[in-house]
Amino acid sequence: MRKLIPLTSLLLLVSFAAPAQPPSASPEDLTAIKATALDYVESYYEGDPARMERALHPDLAKRIARRDQKSGKDLQHMTAPELVALVAKGGGKSVPKEKQVREVKILDVFGNAATVRADMVGWIDYMHLAKFDGKWKIVNVLWELRPKQ
Repeated sequence: MRKLIPLTSLLLLVSFAAPAQPPSASPEDLTAIKATALDYVESYYEGDPARMERALHPDLAKRIARRDQKSGKDLQHMTAPELVALVAKGGGKSVPKEKQVREVKILDVFGNAATVRADMVGWIDYMHLAKFDGKWKIVNVLWELRPKQ
């Protein structure tokens, strides 16, 4: 019994100190999730609306918690068609290549749901993706502006 107490304590300590587990998904799903997130990021910089549309679910909701001065609402919202139209107008084509940030990190995958962080030039996007008919689509984006330096 005396040996069991230190062993149990050690196991508890290791379980709390262990790093988070990597996403549990097939290599094919991880590749497809990253490709979808990169379609979103790179289509913005390239001004490629077809590529952006390919990455998005038609019912996408992109939001930022920031007060809109015109409406007074504290949650600004963008739809998939609005985002595609923004990219069609040029998106981030004016951002010089050396200043473009294209970092994509898969944070979690469970079944047909994934969470991804995309770091871009002036903001960070937290995306939720879902798998529909074998294809990963972005369904939600919560974004935050980087502080101005």
